[in-house]
Amino acid sequence: MSEPFDLFIIGGGINGTGIARDAAGRGLSVCLAEKADLAGATSSASTKLFHGGLRYLEFFEFDLVKKALVERETLLRAMPHISWPMRFVLPLSPDMRFESSTPTSRMLNTVMPWMKGRRPNWLIRLGLFLYDNLGGREILPGTRSVDLTNGPEGAPLKPKFRQAYEYSDCWVQDSRLVVLNARDAQARGATILTRTGVTSAARDGDLWRITVEDDSGTREYRAKALVNAGGPWVADVVANVVRMNSSEKIRLVRGSHIVTQKLYDHDKCYFFQGSDGRIIFAIPYETDFTLIGTTDQEHTDDPRNAHCTDAERDYLIDFANQYFEREITADDIVWTYSGVRPLYDDGAKSATAATRDYVLSLETDGAPLLSVFGGKITTYRKLSEQAMAKLAPHFDGLPGNWTAGVALPGGDFPVRGFEELVEGLLRDYPFLTPPWARRLARNYGTEAREILGSAEDAAALGRDFGATLTEAEVRFLMEKEYARTAEDVVWRRSKLGLRLSAEEIAALDGWMQTARSEQAAAE
Repeated sequence: MSEPFDLFIIGGGINGTGIARDAAGRGLSVCLAEKADLAGATSSASTKLFHGGLRYLEFFEFDLVKKALVERETLLRAMPHISWPMRFVLPLSPDMRFESSTPTSRMLNTVMPWMKGRRPNWLIRLGLFLYDNLGGREILPGTRSVDLTNGPEGAPLKPKFRQAYEYSDCWVQDSRLVVLNARDAQARGATILTRTGVTSAARDGDLWRITVEDDSGTREYRAKALVNAGGPWVADVVANVVRMNSSEKIRLVRGSHIVTQKLYDHDKCYFFQGSDGRIIFAIPYETDFTLIGTTDQEHTDDPRNAHCTDAERDYLIDFANQYFEREITADDIVWTYSGVRPLYDDGAKSATAATRDYVLSLETDGAPLLSVFGGKITTYRKLSEQAMAKLAPHFDGLPGNWTAGVALPGGDFPVRGFEELVEGLLRDYPFLTPPWARRLARNYGTEAREILGSAEDAAALGRDFGATLTEAEVRFLMEKEYARTAEDVVWRRSKLGLRLSAEEIAALDGWMQTARSEQAAAE
């Protein structure tokens, strides 16, 4: 029997792949198993922001916000291709009342009852002052006031919105972040198993004995420590895979989003406050679209069955229409998606108030088991570091933290060097159109050249599947990024599903199945 792994990780979302990368970089032998595709659930269905969480200040979660704010720029330096700065416009309403039940609003209602249900402008500015200064900004610009009556920011809004604040956060391609962490973990020695479900895990002396199942059947692995990064299934893994009792619980909260045709011409996002005390974002998305979300609904079904309900769709439409001059309807929607956040159950009364921080539970009655409850995408790297700190006593001589600012695949260029990267591709591959070059640079960074190789024209890249997706790119995704189906390619490795027809996607899927069969036969 082969030597046991140091670490076996269940779950191929952002927390599982982040821990795998961190552990492999410290010299541990690591195996990660994901029952479906990487980022197949929550980690590909976020609002796609590296942000501190401005609204969490209302819940006095200062430590969580500070931790996330510091991380924004650390992460930005490591992945300037899939993450970039964005400016957020927060319109100030002269007449809107908010039915908010946050600790801050309850305090204001007591001290200043005439302000009942409304966030005063000075409180918003104070929150933004904290937001600017808690995290020690170096790259991102600070808050400024915006005159909405004279500028592109006010053009798509109702005339009553005359003033706004503008602040900074960052965008991230969430599912690509997961894949790149997995790739970097593998490059550092980790074994990454996709479409591989863990059916059981049991202690056997001072080791874990783990049984997995995939298309080829069942097999067994051993490991010195087990990490449960099951995301929405973390409790299920504890109860039905490891078969243990746990006092920690998670709260499944569904966040739904709608995507419409492009609603405005500038490249800034909007932060909208609702009359119910909630907030949503309206964000420029994939060049020609606008992303609006998210909701906060308790979810009791299987997380893989999450979808945007008609009620959630209508809620987001009505919310956005409180601000946009041209009202949107269901006919403007081109796509919806939903993700289930596995929030740590801290007993909060509502889904909105539930903490977005994480809890790492280490069980050491025998070989160690670390379970990850909760978390948010912005703090995944810090979560990984703290997971390793919890496990460090079980591995002698474990090196210290190393991931801060270390580039992910394709991210080895300066934060402000993206335009130069695009210009280089257009110069060296004249057959590329500017949108094509930008898409390749945004997805692959410096690795775009590995896909393009020595091609002198588009025909050299093989079959054209539509929307600038070529055989060369698909082969790269299959060989390097674990893609096996068209869905993996057009909805997680990219968002080209917004541009390809159902027939084109089906043709891509058929080609990929044939390519996989030919490869299997050759092996």
